[in-house]
Amino acid sequence: MVDFKKLVVDILKQNIADSEESEILSMIEIPPNPQMGDFAFPCFKLAKTFRKAPPLIAKDIVNAIKPTTYFEKIEQVGGYINFFVHKAILVEETMKEVFVKKELYGSDDLGKGKNVIVEFSSPNIAKPFHIGHIRSTVIGSSINRIYKFLGFNTIAINHLGDYGTQFGKLIVAFKKWGNEEEVRESPIPTLLKLYIQFHDEAEKDPALEEEGRMWFTRLENGDAEALELWKWFRDVSLEEFNRVYNLLGISFDSLAGESFYSDKMPQVLKMMEEKNVLEKSEGADIVNLESYGLPPALIRKKDGSTLYITRDITAAIYRKETYDFYKNIYVVASQQNLHFEQWIKIIEMMGFEWARDCLHVPFGLVRLEEGTIATRKGRVVFLEDVLKKAIEKTKEIIKDKNPNISNLEEVAEDVGVGAIVFQELSNNRIKDYTFSWDKVLNFEGETGPYVQYTYARASSVLRKADVPVDIEINSALLTDDITMEVVRGIQQFPEVVKDAQRKNEPSIITRHIIDIAQAFNRFYHDHPVLVEEKEIKRARLAIVFSVRQVIGIGLNLLGIKAPEKM
Repeated sequence: MVDFKKLVVDILKQNIADSEESEILSMIEIPPNPQMGDFAFPCFKLAKTFRKAPPLIAKDIVNAIKPTTYFEKIEQVGGYINFFVHKAILVEETMKEVFVKKELYGSDDLGKGKNVIVEFSSPNIAKPFHIGHIRSTVIGSSINRIYKFLGFNTIAINHLGDYGTQFGKLIVAFKKWGNEEEVRESPIPTLLKLYIQFHDEAEKDPALEEEGRMWFTRLENGDAEALELWKWFRDVSLEEFNRVYNLLGISFDSLAGESFYSDKMPQVLKMMEEKNVLEKSEGADIVNLESYGLPPALIRKKDGSTLYITRDITAAIYRKETYDFYKNIYVVASQQNLHFEQWIKIIEMMGFEWARDCLHVPFGLVRLEEGTIATRKGRVVFLEDVLKKAIEKTKEIIKDKNPNISNLEEVAEDVGVGAIVFQELSNNRIKDYTFSWDKVLNFEGETGPYVQYTYARASSVLRKADVPVDIEINSALLTDDITMEVVRGIQQFPEVVKDAQRKNEPSIITRHIIDIAQAFNRFYHDHPVLVEEKEIKRARLAIVFSVRQVIGIGLNLLGIKAPEKM
């Protein structure tokens, strides 16, 4: 496909002395209204160089530009230069690219030969996989898909929270109040009940906290009883988690959690000592980060036990040695911003230049309408319950609207789960939000079911068509304003995917496919597709095919199924 943006850069470079391509490219904008052009170049930054007002600069450049077949007109409006792509050429080039690339439309090889680690989800074993975990899980999964689509070799890691003092506490709770048969019958709810009981009892008897720390130290030192109980808690937890991952269609390349690094930490601690990074403080080992404006980081307690930060430092070194990553991405809540600042700075202090390639991708928190999620107090909403409730609600809606559908169970699952995932990925990831059943299960408006229904509608039209769908069309028949809105959305999709990758922001794709779906439904309302006139029918079917293709790709990048029928 012709790179129209590159053509704009080439035209401007010829007419702006001593200009760098990269700088011009970074300044080009997509106007919010097509009446203002397909591309716009602001001249305000050139005022100092040219010693003129931006409108005069824009006017001089436009007057100097030679006519070109790719642009219908290039005009000056205020301090902007607006470029209007020739509509028929835009339609022809866009349709051709979609028909040739099909399900790979928008893909790229810009990541060829580059390993990217995406760490996401990472729930704590023996605790509920609750609604608070959905953000890391689906944002991380989508980021992983986007990078893979652009040619990167991705390694999806579920860094399970399977180590730490809480397991010492859980061992104490199980030994004092637990029942093996009850745990086997209902693992997570039973272990959660024990965890809550421990904290309730510890408020009355603080000595329990010390007992919990002692059992974790025994676990770190390889105590047989501690290891056996810990492994059992981990295995039954993973069985529960996998049911949710299967519903979400998510898999991982590695389940190396915190425990995986337990035998690798001594070597890393020794390395830190040799590099003079560690300091003693009241018997514990710390890294003083005061000169970087950060509080000190506790690396090893005075009893010899390690902390989360110790394991993260060890994990990063292991990953660099094992995968030689281009980027090491952590999809973790913004609550952990300080933690990531600290350990990445420590990696840098240890002399590892690749510290800059470790990237924390934060996101806002989920709250319940009755308050913040608190596992210790038992105030949680199980993620599996959310997904199942969404599926049941969807099933009722589909039965009401399409009682004769043959694959009700499959479609209800695809749409119900899709509704939850789409809701999560429809807003900027950094925003906090309050989980509400009413909002999540509202299938009207800018929702996942709406986009999925648009895909199903396009699929239905293509099934009913009695002529082959191909690119041999009259592009001039597709240049009206309503159709061009659809075409522009399709044409911009590859750049939208790259933008989502650069910003690690799946919501950019979510918003774009909503826009395409809305534009297509306006097109479908005003332009009958299966008409008698074959030339018009073929042209409009090309639009239907392209929309179906792009929405399907977009949903897949979000981790959402695209049902053929609804």
